[in-house]
Amino acid sequence: MEKNKSIDGLSTRRSKKTTTSSKTVVKNTTVAKKSVNKKPKIVETTRTPENPETPTIDPTEDFLSPVQAFDFDEATGSFKASEKPLDKSSKEAQESNKKEKKPVSKKRKIITTIILIIVLLLIGGITWLILWGNDIIAKITGGQGNLLDLIKFTEPTYEPLKTDANGRTNILAFGTSGYNMDGDEGNGTHDGAQLTDSIMVISMNQETGDVAMLSLPRDLKATPTCTATGKINEIYWCKGGKGGASVEEEATAANALMGEVGSILGVDFQYFAHLNWGSLIQIVDTLGGINVTLDEGIYDYYYTGAVFEPGVEYTINGEQALGLARARHGTSGGDFSRGASQQKILIGIKDKLLEKDLSITDYLSLASALGDNLRTNFSLEELKSLAHLTFDLDFDSMRQLSLYNANDWSNNMMSTANINGISYVVPKAGVGNYSVIQNYIATQLSNDPRIYEEPTILVLNGTGEVGVAGTEKSKLEEEGYKNVTADNAPEGEYPDDLTLYALTSEKPGTKSLLEQLYNLNSKSPEELPENIPKNYDFILILGGKTESTDE
Repeated sequence: MEKNKSIDGLSTRRSKKTTTSSKTVVKNTTVAKKSVNKKPKIVETTRTPENPETPTIDPTEDFLSPVQAFDFDEATGSFKASEKPLDKSSKEAQESNKKEKKPVSKKRKIITTIILIIVLLLIGGITWLILWGNDIIAKITGGQGNLLDLIKFTEPTYEPLKTDANGRTNILAFGTSGYNMDGDEGNGTHDGAQLTDSIMVISMNQETGDVAMLSLPRDLKATPTCTATGKINEIYWCKGGKGGASVEEEATAANALMGEVGSILGVDFQYFAHLNWGSLIQIVDTLGGINVTLDEGIYDYYYTGAVFEPGVEYTINGEQALGLARARHGTSGGDFSRGASQQKILIGIKDKLLEKDLSITDYLSLASALGDNLRTNFSLEELKSLAHLTFDLDFDSMRQLSLYNANDWSNNMMSTANINGISYVVPKAGVGNYSVIQNYIATQLSNDPRIYEEPTILVLNGTGEVGVAGTEKSKLEEEGYKNVTADNAPEGEYPDDLTLYALTSEKPGTKSLLEQLYNLNSKSPEELPENIPKNYDFILILGGKTESTDE
């Protein structure tokens, strides 16, 4: 290229700037020559439809203005105009901006990464919680619900639980050994892991809040089973109950057991609950232990280590509760004592649940324990109703029923027998004769407290009128009360027309009915006047006069 010669028609100006610009172009040309042997050709740049963004060079543009930048195309060996004009000052500005933006960009990348990790963790945590919750609910309910059903954001509604012809809800609760549903006891499983050594009936009245419990001995002779023994604790296992049973297998086996117990007691069951050792230990430990007070002493030093004095309150942990629940040696009633102890444990759990302020960790621990160790045929909605009912059911007056009284043989309905060298528990009336037991259960599971509480009532005449107490006695008998006695009140002042005294706290149903009948509140035993007998459940004094007369 010749000196001072115009480039593509552009005139050069003799100035320091012109010289500098020319040198820049020449320098670039020299670099290009080093790269290729072909002499580079500078082509004119014009705006074309194919390259609409390429700027057109203005011939009148002073070189003091930003010059047109060129790029060298190695493929063609020619220069081409860059897409945008760039002068040294703007290039330095861009380089400066890049240097200034780098720290900000790095910080943003770090923040973005942290946020992304948090979002992923939240998504993963929520996903795990949903899967975990669904798995637990599916296990407990036999696939009849999921976590979303449990946490509906609508106003909760509680459907009544299913009932029998008497309006009671009956649940068969039974337990198998092992710390999981496979019967694992820590050192393997044994052949009897799926035998139902704990069988309990829980019956409740949703209207009155009455709750009753009854335990059956595991050695009770049953209808023929899949073995030659024929005991009631084999029914579940014989009908398909086993470790890792499917929902269908679990239901089939549990229904068979409900049918057998129902035929013996004359009870129609609506629900079942199958638990194992693991659930008991984890629940008790999660609650921080429970308190139990036994009615009889247990001195099982060698098998379970359960040693308890009667009438003494003990605080026990999960393992101790398990030992007590299994203890039948060192007791006066054997399996009957064990059933009574299991009822005491259940009451202890109920009391602790109502008094303890559970944390979210406690709830998760309980849910995990129940999910792994509990199977039922309750739907999720029914479980919610059952939980809601705990506020209405009268657990403080929960009735413990028994078919065996170790201290009163004459009132026992069960006995032991040896048949073909095998020890059984059989009805006292004879093998297979459950009539006495069924009559007792029908009375105790009646919805009428005047029947199952069997209250004793004393009516005293303090009016001075003859026959008043006798007349009131007849009215009470017409109301369905059977054990009513009429007499004169001791001399004294009885200004109120009617005064009712409740001398026991164990018959709340009768108390409520009498208060409704007479439209008044009962008084405590401490308020009862002197010289009045206290060997009754309720005392009704008819007053209005200061003198008493013979009936």
